Amino acid sequence: MNLKKLQIWITVLILLVGGTVLAGSIYLNGVRIDGVTNQKFEKCTVTIDAKGDVHIDAPGFAVESKTGTKQPVEATTAAKATGRYWLVKEENYPGKTQYDVDIYINNVWFKRIRSNQEQIVLEISKYLRPGSNVLHFAATKNVGKTRKSFSPQSYMRIIIGEGNIGGNNVMIDNPLIKYSRNASETQDFNDEYTITVK
Repeated sequence: MNLKKLQIWITVLILLVGGTVLAGSIYLNGVRIDGVTNQKFEKCTVTIDAKGDVHIDAPGFAVESKTGTKQPVEATTAAKATGRYWLVKEENYPGKTQYDVDIYINNVWFKRIRSNQEQIVLEISKYLRPGSNVLHFAATKNVGKTRKSFSPQSYMRIIIGEGNIGGNNVMIDNPLIKYSRNASETQDFNDEYTITVK
């Protein structure tokens, strides 16, 4: 083999090995699942981040360890909450608090609630599992060009709780989280709550 062919083969090997090293990992609902095969996820969100990692957000699936096998984890259908759980966002002066709140349920991004949105009522039962669930609220002040209010009386409130629906109304019988930000606040917040779900 002449020197030129040897250089070409070395270059190809470096590219192949480099591609393997630079390949991203796969995460299911925040848990790394590299090596898992024969899985199909429907009604999910797939995101590829800047590092090349693939993030699959698939409500209704959980990751279980499989010891003694080549596959370290296996995706299985998670147990579902038997109660009905709701998220309600209300704001007495829409847009005045100027906070955006990213909500994570069990380390998986769920939704961004914006100060300038109207009232929001969402059922979140399918994103919760029986037992302990961790909800994280990341509130970011989004002032833009000017502050719209400095008053602590201008508030945005997010309530999460167990309830039911009657007609067009949602009634939360058992509030589990009452999260509030007001217009007088300026810093960003990261708050975490653990709730128990039936």
